[in-house]
Amino acid sequence: MELSKFYDKAYDWILANGPRLILAIFILFIGLWLIKMVRKAIVRSMMKRNFDPSLQPFIQSILIISLQVMLVLVVMQILDVQLTILTTVIGALGVAAGLALSGTLQNFASGVLILVLKPFKAGDNIIAQGQEGTVSSIQIFYTVVTTFENKTVIIPNSKLSNEIIINVSRQGKRRMDIELKFSYAYDIAQVKAILAESAESARNVLNNPAPRIGVSVLEPDGYKMMINVWVNSHGFIDAKLNFQEKLIGDLKSAGIKLPGMT
Repeated sequence: MELSKFYDKAYDWILANGPRLILAIFILFIGLWLIKMVRKAIVRSMMKRNFDPSLQPFIQSILIISLQVMLVLVVMQILDVQLTILTTVIGALGVAAGLALSGTLQNFASGVLILVLKPFKAGDNIIAQGQEGTVSSIQIFYTVVTTFENKTVIIPNSKLSNEIIINVSRQGKRRMDIELKFSYAYDIAQVKAILAESAESARNVLNNPAPRIGVSVLEPDGYKMMINVWVNSHGFIDAKLNFQEKLIGDLKSAGIKLPGMT
């Protein structure tokens, strides 16, 4: 008798909820198939538009997870599942997680902005947070910079998006400024001609823009000459060392001494 009542109740439940359950399962499978197609379309679109490879997985994950959450909510609505308590719990957990991970989320948002706006890219030489070096990689939470001393510096992205960054290689070339002091005993025109010849024949010094040489400061015991030359951004330090060495050698060969030179 009890078994018969159970069958009757089960039969009634199937008649009342069976169509809704079948519809929910059908929509679930169709939705998952559509999300799969959307994922493929997103991947093709990003590849076609040369979207930043570092950002692709994160954008794809966010979009797909959002679609999956929406699909689950639709299925639960069809099944007439009460979402009030679930929504409250999820909201409370979201607030708690947001407070606990505020710094991490800020780094995440900053990483997305850096990858999208591209104030610098991997391979650029930058000066940031008191560090100068080459950007090795841009991660979603931090950026790795290798200094010229071969030290690895890891900088949180929030520091890079909210503070000043100097990108010293973006323009392709940099100006090198060198100032030398001479005695009034040496003719300015002669000194200037020697410096111009050195700049013209120096290795790694560019001819365009043309070098600029002139008297920058007059002092009681001598005058200073400013030399402005342009070099490629990458290899700036090597170019400076070589050019300074050449200047000293050319001046010494011409019989012109710098202060303290014997």
